[in-house]
Amino acid sequence: MSTLTVLTPGGSADVPGQIDGPRATLAAAELPAAIGWELKPEGLCRGDVCVPVQGLDGPTVDLAEVAGALGSTVLVDDQTAAVAISVPAQDRRAGLIGRQAPDFSLPDLDGNLHTLEQFAGRKRLLIAFASW
Repeated sequence: MSTLTVLTPGGSADVPGQIDGPRATLAAAELPAAIGWELKPEGLCRGDVCVPVQGLDGPTVDLAEVAGALGSTVLVDDQTAAVAISVPAQDRRAGLIGRQAPDFSLPDLDGNLHTLEQFAGRKRLLIAFASW
Protein backbone atom coordinates (compact mmCIF):
# COMPACT_ATOMS: atom_id res chain seq x y z
CA MET A 1 0.00 0.00 0.00
CA SER A 2 1.32 3.43 -0.93
CA THR A 3 0.13 6.99 -0.47
CA LEU A 4 -2.41 8.42 -2.91
CA THR A 5 -2.98 12.11 -3.41
CA VAL A 6 -6.72 12.51 -3.97
CA LEU A 7 -7.77 15.81 -5.56
CA THR A 8 -11.41 16.86 -5.27
CA PRO A 9 -13.24 20.16 -5.80
CA GLY A 10 -13.07 20.58 -2.02
CA GLY A 11 -9.30 20.19 -1.74
CA SER A 12 -6.72 17.44 -1.60
CA ALA A 13 -5.80 14.65 0.79
CA ASP A 14 -2.98 12.14 1.06
CA VAL A 15 -4.35 8.74 2.06
CA PRO A 16 -3.08 5.15 2.03
CA GLY A 17 -4.18 3.37 -1.13
CA GLN A 18 -3.09 1.52 -4.20
CA ILE A 19 -3.02 2.17 -7.94
CA ASP A 20 -3.20 -0.74 -10.34
CA GLY A 21 -3.30 0.57 -13.90
CA PRO A 22 -6.43 2.72 -14.27
CA ARG A 23 -7.81 1.64 -10.87
CA ALA A 24 -7.22 3.41 -7.57
CA THR A 25 -8.38 1.60 -4.46
CA LEU A 26 -8.34 2.44 -0.79
CA ALA A 27 -9.81 1.20 2.45
CA ALA A 28 -13.46 2.16 2.86
CA ALA A 29 -12.51 3.71 6.21
CA GLU A 30 -10.29 6.23 4.34
CA LEU A 31 -13.16 7.65 2.24
CA PRO A 32 -14.08 10.48 4.66
CA ALA A 33 -10.47 11.73 4.69
CA ALA A 34 -10.08 11.29 0.93
CA ILE A 35 -13.35 12.69 -0.45
CA GLY A 36 -15.54 13.76 2.47
CA TRP A 37 -18.09 10.96 1.93
CA GLU A 38 -18.54 7.97 4.24
CA LEU A 39 -19.69 4.48 3.31
CA LYS A 40 -22.64 3.47 5.52
CA PRO A 41 -25.28 0.73 5.24
CA GLU A 42 -27.65 3.27 3.60
CA GLY A 43 -25.02 4.24 0.98
CA LEU A 44 -22.42 6.96 0.50
CA CYS A 45 -23.18 9.70 3.00
CA ARG A 46 -21.98 13.22 3.68
CA GLY A 47 -23.83 14.89 6.52
CA ASP A 48 -27.57 14.36 6.03
CA VAL A 49 -27.21 13.44 2.35
CA CYS A 50 -26.93 9.78 1.37
CA VAL A 51 -26.64 8.29 -2.11
CA PRO A 52 -27.75 4.65 -2.36
CA VAL A 53 -25.05 2.41 -3.86
CA GLN A 54 -24.62 -1.27 -4.62
CA GLY A 55 -21.44 -3.31 -4.62
CA LEU A 56 -19.39 -0.99 -2.40
CA ASP A 57 -19.64 -3.04 0.76
CA GLY A 58 -16.15 -4.55 0.92
CA PRO A 59 -13.17 -3.45 3.02
CA THR A 60 -11.68 -1.65 -0.01
CA VAL A 61 -13.37 0.53 -2.61
CA ASP A 62 -12.51 1.55 -6.15
CA LEU A 63 -12.54 5.35 -6.39
CA ALA A 64 -13.92 5.19 -9.95
CA GLU A 65 -16.96 3.28 -8.65
CA VAL A 66 -17.41 5.73 -5.78
CA ALA A 67 -17.11 8.73 -8.07
CA GLY A 68 -19.50 7.17 -10.59
CA ALA A 69 -22.10 6.70 -7.86
CA LEU A 70 -21.75 10.41 -7.06
CA GLY A 71 -22.02 11.46 -10.74
CA SER A 72 -18.34 12.38 -11.00
CA THR A 73 -15.48 11.19 -13.16
CA VAL A 74 -12.00 10.10 -12.15
CA LEU A 75 -8.55 10.52 -13.61
CA VAL A 76 -5.80 8.27 -12.23
CA ASP A 77 -2.11 9.05 -12.75
CA ASP A 78 -0.04 6.04 -11.76
CA GLN A 79 3.24 7.95 -12.24
CA THR A 80 2.49 10.44 -9.46
CA ALA A 81 -0.03 8.34 -7.48
CA ALA A 82 -2.58 11.12 -7.94
CA VAL A 83 -6.32 10.68 -8.35
CA ALA A 84 -8.48 13.60 -9.52
CA ILE A 85 -12.25 13.47 -8.97
CA SER A 86 -14.43 15.97 -10.83
CA VAL A 87 -17.45 17.87 -9.63
CA PRO A 88 -20.69 15.97 -10.28
CA ALA A 89 -22.07 16.06 -13.84
CA GLN A 90 -25.17 17.97 -12.73
CA ASP A 91 -22.97 20.77 -11.34
CA ARG A 92 -20.90 20.89 -14.53
CA ARG A 93 -24.09 21.01 -16.61
CA ALA A 94 -25.57 23.80 -14.47
CA GLY A 95 -22.35 25.80 -14.85
CA LEU A 96 -22.45 25.45 -18.62
CA ILE A 97 -26.12 26.39 -18.86
CA GLY A 98 -25.67 29.37 -16.54
CA ARG A 99 -22.31 30.24 -18.11
CA GLN A 100 -20.88 30.60 -14.64
CA ALA A 101 -17.36 29.37 -13.95
CA PRO A 102 -16.68 27.99 -10.47
CA ASP A 103 -14.30 30.04 -8.35
CA PHE A 104 -10.74 28.70 -8.36
CA SER A 105 -7.26 29.82 -7.35
CA LEU A 106 -4.14 29.84 -9.52
CA PRO A 107 -0.67 31.20 -8.89
CA ASP A 108 0.80 33.96 -11.05
CA LEU A 109 4.40 33.84 -12.30
CA ASP A 110 5.62 35.10 -8.92
CA GLY A 111 3.72 32.39 -7.03
CA ASN A 112 1.01 34.73 -5.64
CA LEU A 113 -2.44 33.12 -5.59
CA HIS A 114 -5.31 34.83 -7.37
CA THR A 115 -8.95 33.77 -7.43
CA LEU A 116 -11.42 34.17 -10.25
CA GLU A 117 -13.69 36.07 -7.86
CA GLN A 118 -11.02 38.79 -7.47
CA PHE A 119 -11.78 39.86 -11.01
CA ALA A 120 -15.60 39.86 -10.78
CA GLY A 121 -17.18 42.41 -13.08
CA ARG A 122 -14.08 42.61 -15.28
CA LYS A 123 -13.22 40.73 -18.45
CA ARG A 124 -10.81 37.85 -17.89
CA LEU A 125 -8.62 35.77 -20.16
CA LEU A 126 -7.10 32.53 -18.90
CA ILE A 127 -4.29 31.06 -20.98
CA ALA A 128 -3.38 27.42 -20.35
CA PHE A 129 -0.11 26.11 -21.70
CA ALA A 130 1.62 22.75 -21.61
CA SER A 131 5.10 22.12 -22.99
CA TRP A 132 4.27 18.72 -24.46
